[in-house]
Amino acid sequence: MQTAKRTILHVFLMGYLLVILYPFLFVLFSSVKTSNQEIAARPFGLPESLQWTNYANAWVNAKISTYFLNSLYIGLLSACLSILLAAMLAFAISRMRYRRLSMLLFQLVLLGMLIPNNALLLPIYGMMRELHILDTHLALIVPYTANAIPFSVIILTAFMRALPGEIEEAAVMDGLSPLGLFAKIMVPLTLPALVTIFIINFLGNWNEFLLANYFLSDDALMTLPVGMVGFRDAYNTNYAQMSAGIVFSVLPVLILYAILQEKIIEGVTAGSVKG
Repeated sequence: MQTAKRTILHVFLMGYLLVILYPFLFVLFSSVKTSNQEIAARPFGLPESLQWTNYANAWVNAKISTYFLNSLYIGLLSACLSILLAAMLAFAISRMRYRRLSMLLFQLVLLGMLIPNNALLLPIYGMMRELHILDTHLALIVPYTANAIPFSVIILTAFMRALPGEIEEAAVMDGLSPLGLFAKIMVPLTLPALVTIFIINFLGNWNEFLLANYFLSDDALMTLPVGMVGFRDAYNTNYAQMSAGIVFSVLPVLILYAILQEKIIEGVTAGSVKG
């Protein structure tokens, strides 16, 4: 009976995996095919010959390289800044001696998650205009960092509160300052949670379209989601190059997850066990 249940579960999961992978396989196979006719005739079939030039043409002719590097730079920098600021704020909230002030700060952070990001578009635009940083990468880095802080603080605060207080007391007895306690004790112990939040924040920054579309007008500064819209309009008859551009857009996410998947799983499971 147990064997039958496991077999049914595995079959169901494999079927679900195929459903999820089918669109990506279509894009992957289409990106190395020769023409639209081959894609239409055999959409999920293997290509007759591998046309790697589609990737080179998409990378150079459609400026995918520029959009790709812009998104990578903005996404990584914003995710790192949000984690640094959120970790310091979570450390202050979880270890602050003034409980009322700590609870007040935590409630203010919670309020930051209740306001939809789309509702803040006009206020953020006005702030960026007053700071004279519109049409620069700072116009995205600042709001991306700020938008990620509330969620990151909530997760990290819960994680840090679950850590035993004896560790902090022992570190203080050894002569560690608050900065040393944060850098040498708290950051290493919360590394799985930090990695998990980094992935979430990076994915949000990588896929964000609305702010990038309104705050940047210079083509050389545009991110990949915005650039892909122009790519679609300019190359709507060449599905092979469009597919190559889509592969470029998902490649960093796959690589990042493949490298950090153990830390991601560790962070999710540790958070669920510690409650």
